Amino acid sequence: MSFNLQNLLRENIKNLTPYSSARDEFQGEASVFLDANENAYGSPLEDNFNRYPDPLQLAVKQKITSIKGVPPRNIFLGNGSDEAIDILFRSFCRPGIDNVILVPPTYGMYQVSANINDIEVQNIPLTIKYQLNMEGIAEAINPNTKLIFICSPNNPTGNSINREDVETLLANFTGIVVVDEAYINYSRQKSFIQELTEYGNLVVLQTLSKAWGLAGLRIGMAFASEEIIEVFNRVKPPYNINEASQKLALQALENVEQVNGWIKETLAERDKLVLGLKNLNFVLDIFPSDANFILVKTVSPREIYQFLVERGIIVRDRSKVELCEGCLRITVGTPAENNQLLTVLEGF
Repeated sequence: MSFNLQNLLRENIKNLTPYSSARDEFQGEASVFLDANENAYGSPLEDNFNRYPDPLQLAVKQKITSIKGVPPRNIFLGNGSDEAIDILFRSFCRPGIDNVILVPPTYGMYQVSANINDIEVQNIPLTIKYQLNMEGIAEAINPNTKLIFICSPNNPTGNSINREDVETLLANFTGIVVVDEAYINYSRQKSFIQELTEYGNLVVLQTLSKAWGLAGLRIGMAFASEEIIEVFNRVKPPYNINEASQKLALQALENVEQVNGWIKETLAERDKLVLGLKNLNFVLDIFPSDANFILVKTVSPREIYQFLVERGIIVRDRSKVELCEGCLRITVGTPAENNQLLTVLEGF
């Protein structure tokens, strides 16, 4: 099946004239800026933030290019991945008409963003092994299905989705397949960004919030064809990533070796945490994880959760989520935090 982006775009997005900021209209070097109604005297802070930031974040994108090997024209930076998710709904889905496919249990913002944008959701639950129900997805696709969201490694289950199944969807679905790789740095699987040139309908989401430790800066990444990235840039607010976040992201992206060290330590601690939890008699199962968290099935999740809260330790109760009955999601902490968790749980 052939993919045609223009057939997917909403008419109002096709005809949209994006806001043109002062920084969009000027390209080059200058020393006097009198075009954007900024405060010319500076700011009360040590670092001057009186000027508007680069609307396309080119310096950050170029640094990401050096790490990921994806050209800047194929990168969108958003206020967290949530901005990219919202733009996908607003650009390609007509409210009250189109629909998307989700594969729960999965990241909750897909559903929330669909609800905000008045887009119908078809939920096709994962199998009991937390893999795609390919037959169910095929049956659910109709002419108004525009997006399929796949989180891999998946949140909250932690496992990676079979690559061949995702490739089958990419090859046969005429809409857009969104692969959310927020936890890819912890995974044994390779990223789908290497497949961007092969699949025009692929959007890969990643983030600086997890392995890079920049959750407070809110910088999400979307990788896609130049044509799709142009849509993102047309729809986004002009200055969606502030100057402070851009500066700090550039500093952080210089420290690849430190981040890789944290990843290795996290994976080692994940293995230790799994071994420690297996020794507890109220733990029924621990599911395989390619992420920096584990999904743990217990006999009494709510009671364990409350027991931990009372002792100042917070985990995530996922026991009311479909296919996660009885489960707690536990993030891998520092060695000291993990030891404290295990010590406290031994007293439950």
